[in-house]
Amino acid sequence: MVDGGKRANMADTLRRDSAGDVLEFAAEAEESADGGRRNPPWLILIVDDDHEVHAITRVVLGEMMFEERPVRFLSAYTARQARLLLAEHPGIAAILLDVVMETDDAGLKLVRHIREEMGNRQVRIILRTGQPGQAPERQVIATYDINDYKAKSELTAQKLYTAAVAALRSYQHIATIEHGRQGLERVMEAAVHLAGLRSRPQFLAGLVGRAAALVTGAHSALLCAAGEDGRPSIVAEAGLPADGLPAEATIMAALADGQTRWSDRCGVAVLRGRDAPPLALCLLGGPFAAGDRPLVELLCTKAAVGLDNLRLYERLNQAQIATVHALGKLAEYKDEVTGDHVKRLGRWATAIARELQARNTFAQELDDWFCDTIGLASVLHDVGKVGIPDAILRKPGRLDEAEMAVMRDHAAIGGSILRDACGGDRHGYLSMGAEIAESHHEKFDGSGYPKGLAGDAIPLAGRIVAVADVFDALLHRRPYKKAWDIGEVLDLLRAEAGGHFDPRVVEAFLAVLERDGAGA
Repeated sequence: MVDGGKRANMADTLRRDSAGDVLEFAAEAEESADGGRRNPPWLILIVDDDHEVHAITRVVLGEMMFEERPVRFLSAYTARQARLLLAEHPGIAAILLDVVMETDDAGLKLVRHIREEMGNRQVRIILRTGQPGQAPERQVIATYDINDYKAKSELTAQKLYTAAVAALRSYQHIATIEHGRQGLERVMEAAVHLAGLRSRPQFLAGLVGRAAALVTGAHSALLCAAGEDGRPSIVAEAGLPADGLPAEATIMAALADGQTRWSDRCGVAVLRGRDAPPLALCLLGGPFAAGDRPLVELLCTKAAVGLDNLRLYERLNQAQIATVHALGKLAEYKDEVTGDHVKRLGRWATAIARELQARNTFAQELDDWFCDTIGLASVLHDVGKVGIPDAILRKPGRLDEAEMAVMRDHAAIGGSILRDACGGDRHGYLSMGAEIAESHHEKFDGSGYPKGLAGDAIPLAGRIVAVADVFDALLHRRPYKKAWDIGEVLDLLRAEAGGHFDPRVVEAFLAVLERDGAGA
């Protein structure tokens, strides 16, 4: 609290130091006289229980400009009011803070609240006191996280201006560092997110979305490639729809030389991969902060590497698919009914997996990868038949016990072939195909083969394919039997739920049949 004598002395000191200038209150609007927009103001919070201190501070600093930005003042007359303003305005750059207000240490308690409870380390705090004995400078500086200490009796207009500029400059540097740190975190988070995407459309859409969110002032992001007509073509976009394609010449020039280009309303950075044409990331909006520009370039560098990796993944995936089809062909040469059967089986297996996923059944096992993989992996369920003699495989009648024992070997043979082929990879078509090949003849009650597994010990993919395999096999003619009626097949599935089949899988399959029909 400032007594009348101190207040008069401070006012007189500030007025004398102004050297006869005409002092007026500064307008705090963000529009200039000609109606144009000004740069956003710096926020300075004055916390003091003396109204005249607020008025004098505004008079002295009212016309102040720093980095082409004006100053806007907020006033609080108690520490409680200051807390509310700090919560309402997180961008306050500096605080001119009195010590003695509603209590003798209200200002010091506010410092602890700002630094420790709010976790605000950026705002610069200048302690101004009219009673230095109440808060000794050495003790306060050592104990409290403040940035400057001024006795009101010594605070001239020039010293106040100098302290304010120093505080704003310090805040600007800290805010720039913090903005850069947060930007780097967002870039790395975006890179991790993009690395997890497994399709080019998803990757490109994710990239423009992350880019638009990364840059302050960007209202939309476009990803462009060089078109055959010599003009850029948009391959992905995010944010507000662009009114046409601006800066076509700039985009094409960037695609040609790989150099980043920035203007007030447009920024263009280039993604250059190892073996693909470059792409241009175009950001629209602005004005763009200088600190955001290297972040965009870093994001493009990371995205280019991600696209290269995605192309490698797609090639590897295509190679796996080709391998699956090649192995499936082996079984087709041995079994004339295999070709159409495996196509139908793949569709049913995928439909059952999706239905179980929608029901949140087996939530720990059923993810998108599982549902995307099981259809193709099921093609390999009978690949072990390559090891079964044709005389047994194509026998028109029922097999005797000895022949059946040989036939049952195909499950173990198929599993062995595929496990050798996948080379220890546990997350691919071949590894799931191995599980299916050796487990789709297991039964839920433990009476199946080749290992006599029961219940959840049977791999889920094998339990799903078991239902789809029996359904399709019974519904169609085989060399050793006629086709069953659909009603008979469904009765068998219901009767064997809990015996041959996992009842949860049967329930999901019946729901698929009821929704899509048996001819889907």
